[in-house]
Amino acid sequence: MKALKVSANRRCLVRDDDTPFFWLGDTAWELFHRLTMAEAERYLENRRRKGFTVIQAVALAEFDGLDTPNVAGDRPLLERDPLRPNERYFAHIDGVLQLTEEKGLYVGLLPTWGDKVELLAHGRGPVIFNPTNARGYGEWIGRRYRGRKNLIWINGGDRSGGANRAVGDALGTAIKSVDPGHLMTFHPPGGGDGHSSSEWFHDAPWLDFNLAQSGHERKHLPNHALVAADHARVPVKPCLDGEPCYEDHAVKWRPLEDGWFDDHDVRQAAYWALCAGALGHTYGCHPVWQFYDRRRVPITFARRYWTEALDLPGAFQMGYLRALFESRPVRSRAPASAAIVNGGGDRGFQMACRGDDYLIAYLPRGGAITLRTAAIQSPVVRAWWFDPRTGLAEAIGELPRLETMEFIAPAAGPCNDWVLVLDAGTADYRAPGDT
Repeated sequence: MKALKVSANRRCLVRDDDTPFFWLGDTAWELFHRLTMAEAERYLENRRRKGFTVIQAVALAEFDGLDTPNVAGDRPLLERDPLRPNERYFAHIDGVLQLTEEKGLYVGLLPTWGDKVELLAHGRGPVIFNPTNARGYGEWIGRRYRGRKNLIWINGGDRSGGANRAVGDALGTAIKSVDPGHLMTFHPPGGGDGHSSSEWFHDAPWLDFNLAQSGHERKHLPNHALVAADHARVPVKPCLDGEPCYEDHAVKWRPLEDGWFDDHDVRQAAYWALCAGALGHTYGCHPVWQFYDRRRVPITFARRYWTEALDLPGAFQMGYLRALFESRPVRSRAPASAAIVNGGGDRGFQMACRGDDYLIAYLPRGGAITLRTAAIQSPVVRAWWFDPRTGLAEAIGELPRLETMEFIAPAAGPCNDWVLVLDAGTADYRAPGDT
């Protein structure tokens, strides 16, 4: 595998040989803490087959990660001391990291969950970090994993960089001091309309790209606004939504009042983020991140075992999304919602992006869309409808390019989202999603 770096235009990630890299993440926060090696292999193979590229997991896990041992009976730290890591526990992490590398997957590794830095209502703690021991732990874990090609560091852990800024800076600076060759970002909290690493650490030397958490507060939360704000920041850094609404998660943690997020919700968040300029996207499934099974108490209304939840529709559909965006030039992709004449509002919010000789528009509720086509520099347009539920594309045909053009999706209404792809007639692009 090749290590990752920020692209020359600072809008996306590329491999060391400059080939584009599409971040399609999955949140597997409790991967190291709760799964046997055989179970980890089952999970990772499932995600590899679906097209995921990044697995986000935590070394010092959230749910009593210091005192409840892993499946082999090992705790991560001796006497809860960050400067006394337990070799047997981290040897298990080593094995899982090796397995991910063999499968061609990258790992977004959180050194610790944020409840070890700040104890809030969510998370059991205890708080064990201060700036001094965070530096020591950071140097230790940075040295341990700096030789792995398939690593991305994720500082933070569902906490802000406000009162915790000194610890976040200490941990990030320490890891980068011994491991400058791996990228690093920061995982912020959700709540309200979400938060981004940029709120506290955009100018931090250790932060290579911004990561937002739009979270689980409500349906149709405008995560595109978080991404767009980060995309516009100076200095320019790549950005993504690293924790949007999860499939099969209770909306606002109140299933009786507000229901559950479904595959349409996770699709909408993903397409909105990509059209707003994100370098990629992270998917999540509520039973999967916690690896809920008969041995566990369900966390916040998990209602099916992780082995069943692996194959919920949204997980397949993330692979279709990746295939669509990789079927067109990646580096030139930029937000283009100004091209939409009738963008709608709120739940019908349509978005678009453009690249070299193409325009992609997302219609969350199907229906009609009118576009300004100046991004397409040819007298003829090749038009396609792409179904984000199935990954199949249907050719509309070759049309004379007009200054504005209207298209009507095959269906309309809730959950009838569609993607319109326009290519310049001179471009030799394959069908959208065809890899």
